[in-house]
Amino acid sequence: MKALPLRRPVFLCLLFLAAVGHAQSPPSQMGFARSASGQFTISSTGENSPLLRRPDLATNADLVRLEPALLAVSAERFKLSLWSQLGLKPDAAWRGKIFLALRPARSTDDEITIAATPLLRSWNYRVELPDVLTRTRCTRALAAVLLLEIANRDNAANGRSAEIPAWLADGLAQQTLAVGGEKIILSAPPKKPDLPPQSRIDESERGLDALAAARRALQNSAALTFGQLSWPDDAQVDGTDGGIYRASAHLFVNELLGLKNGPEKVRALLAQLPGCLNWQTAFFAAFRENFRRPLDVEKWWALRVVAFAAHDPGPRWTLAASRERLAGLLSVPVEFRGSSNALPEHAEIPLQSALRNFTPAQQDAVLPTKLRDLELAQFRLAPPFATLAGSYRNVLADYLGKWKKTSGGTVAGRTAPAMRRRAGLEDTLKQLDALDLRRRETEARLDAGALAPILKRATP
Repeated sequence: MKALPLRRPVFLCLLFLAAVGHAQSPPSQMGFARSASGQFTISSTGENSPLLRRPDLATNADLVRLEPALLAVSAERFKLSLWSQLGLKPDAAWRGKIFLALRPARSTDDEITIAATPLLRSWNYRVELPDVLTRTRCTRALAAVLLLEIANRDNAANGRSAEIPAWLADGLAQQTLAVGGEKIILSAPPKKPDLPPQSRIDESERGLDALAAARRALQNSAALTFGQLSWPDDAQVDGTDGGIYRASAHLFVNELLGLKNGPEKVRALLAQLPGCLNWQTAFFAAFRENFRRPLDVEKWWALRVVAFAAHDPGPRWTLAASRERLAGLLSVPVEFRGSSNALPEHAEIPLQSALRNFTPAQQDAVLPTKLRDLELAQFRLAPPFATLAGSYRNVLADYLGKWKKTSGGTVAGRTAPAMRRRAGLEDTLKQLDALDLRRRETEARLDAGALAPILKRATP
């Protein structure tokens, strides 16, 4: 079966599992190791990566150097911690074997591929990865293969393998490291002739808050919506977005596991993946007690993000930053074409223009997110702008409530609800215009206050 690069948003089939224990390596084969459970087999070419000769990388704490014996132990420990998150017992049975093949890294961003191969009544998996890589990429690979093993346990070998949603693999990778302690992924130290070989344990500061890293990443940025989490791009998966996607995925998975019977429902999601054409179908089947449609997920997720931010909102933004943030929240990004053959152009339109011109379906997709972002911003905005943000949010919430109340009606009574919705829209637009005027007056007063000392010093 064709291998799939691990950086793509959806992970293809892989198998993984094992009981914790020490690696067992034949003395004559330094490039080979097998975990105590027998599920993991690790091999390497025996060649040295050219990256090991770079002193700047040798001292980079974010990079791990993988060797067969250490990786066998790391894989077992990581599996045990992830299983604990999913409510699986340490001695649970596994169905397939996983082969981890190490190759000399040529860069810190070498490709990782995972391939699934049907074998009689089970699946076997081969993961090819560089021997020098970041801890995050290593844990993503292990999480992906573990989840596929669980998903494919009862999947016939003549069928198709499950497809794991990226947010689930990334979220569980971060969650497992956060709660599993700092001794999961073992890294070999640089080999120096004057020092005996020793294993390096990369430790990170940990406390009672398993979401501390996510909290830091989301301190100055809003968490992604469920729709954005569903289809991350390469920059988000690679972490070049500032870690917003990974933090959002971590928080989302943490909140799912916190639902009633959350771990059981995640396992049900995995079990149903092979029989579904897409993971969304399996997701809503597994969480049918909580969500019926994507909008239900978005509403629940928005509340959870607000509660998360309120718990520890962090320092307030400056007046200048608050002014810019609020202005951004009150605009809506759109795409338009100057002609039928022209490329789409991006623009920002005022919130009032969106209310006038968007269809009800488009408003339903945009306004709940605006409500959430305005509420989150209130915790961080400087006082004058925080008050304004609360007022804007109240106007939008009132408009949404009235719109939903008048969205029904019988066939004979359609005209009256339509007129009431129109009247509600006009009233909302007037309130928003009044708030815009208040905002401009507030900005003018602040500008005048900042300018006064400068003018005073300049006066002879």
